[in-house]
Amino acid sequence: MFDLSKYATSAATALLLGCIGFSAPAVAESNNYTLEQAVNYALDNNPSLQVMHERIAQAEAQVGEALASFYPQVKTRLSYEHSDNPARAFSMVISQRRLDLGGTDFNHPGGVDNYRPEVIATYSLFNGGQDYQNKIAAELGVDAATLEESATRNQLIQAVTSAFYSVLAAKEAHKVAQRSIDAVKSELEQSRTRYEAGTVLKSDVLSLEVQLAEAQDAEIQAANAIELAQSGLRTLMGIDASGEFGIAESSVWQLPQLDKSFETLLTQAIAQRPESEAAQKQIEIAERKLSAAKGAHLPRADAYLSYGSDSKNLDYSTNRDNVTAGVQVELDVFSGFRTSENVKKAERQLAEAKKIARKIQLDIENDVKTAYLKLQEALERVKVTTVSVTSAEEAFRLVSEQRQADVVTITRYIESEVARDKANSRVIAARYDALQAEAELNKALGNWK
Repeated sequence: MFDLSKYATSAATALLLGCIGFSAPAVAESNNYTLEQAVNYALDNNPSLQVMHERIAQAEAQVGEALASFYPQVKTRLSYEHSDNPARAFSMVISQRRLDLGGTDFNHPGGVDNYRPEVIATYSLFNGGQDYQNKIAAELGVDAATLEESATRNQLIQAVTSAFYSVLAAKEAHKVAQRSIDAVKSELEQSRTRYEAGTVLKSDVLSLEVQLAEAQDAEIQAANAIELAQSGLRTLMGIDASGEFGIAESSVWQLPQLDKSFETLLTQAIAQRPESEAAQKQIEIAERKLSAAKGAHLPRADAYLSYGSDSKNLDYSTNRDNVTAGVQVELDVFSGFRTSENVKKAERQLAEAKKIARKIQLDIENDVKTAYLKLQEALERVKVTTVSVTSAEEAFRLVSEQRQADVVTITRYIESEVARDKANSRVIAARYDALQAEAELNKALGNWK
């Protein structure tokens, strides 16, 4: 389960405990998810994370495959042979233990059948160190796959968190749009009444009707934004389009804080981002594979043991069984440049792994810098927009009172109403941008691995 309590020292703690209802049950009630529940559900059902689980299992299987080289290899075989070649036929007769020196024409033996069931065991005594290097590479592969799964988990939690905030922001924007519609409708009804009484101009009524249409258009867009945001969140959580879905809303606003320097955060990110460690594992894997490729230049030694029986039919008898054991040593003198080309390929793969590691380090630095600047900007915007909302609300209140007293024009009323709505929209965007920027910063630091 995704336990938010382990991030108690992060800047997001106050927000997460307050906004997502940390004390809520782990399972969403009535399909209304808190942030914690949405993240937990995504960790269990997101296809990308499930793919990474399968890759870990594949890597573990590759370790078992590499270890197979250290065990004896045993196989059974049944062969049939027919020959009238004197030398070969004579050998078959002897192997079948039925040589008759008096009644055999060795020059014209005729066709001889030979059936041979046998069990063969081989064991690699030395393979140029290739088996050992491949085993180590496979074990490192498990570590790399685990780190890549951790990186995917880190990215998934950030994506779900940002998507969750996007849904909340879209809903808040929709509320602003609805409030604007209500305000314009109320004023329009009063203006129509006054127009009928002859106290306002027709142009004032028409202006309000235009303003109402614009407010309704904004409401339609805001409602669609909710659906789009929820669709993205559904995909991340692994919920299909037909499944019931909703999120638990909260009116609690608690913003993150930025109390560490960029240099401190960058050092932290490089030390704990799983992508960085996974890249180092890939370098080690490439080094092992290069050593294995070079091992093909060395000789190979194998021991073998064969137990079988030769007969002219499939009848088995211990009187005809035989055992063969031995050791063979091989060395490739010329392989058509295959070995040298494999070494070159492994060298290029090692160089590639080092360059990828460098690229990942640069990406981490960029991730931290971008998230840091976004959070810094969003927090500054929150301060500014919060002040503007207070001023805009007061201005609208005053203009509304003046409008009731017919001392301001409808144009001024519309301007103040639009200014109020824009101020509210800006502060909503700034607050959620701050929350999303903090989620990006946590991902950039590897806090959710």
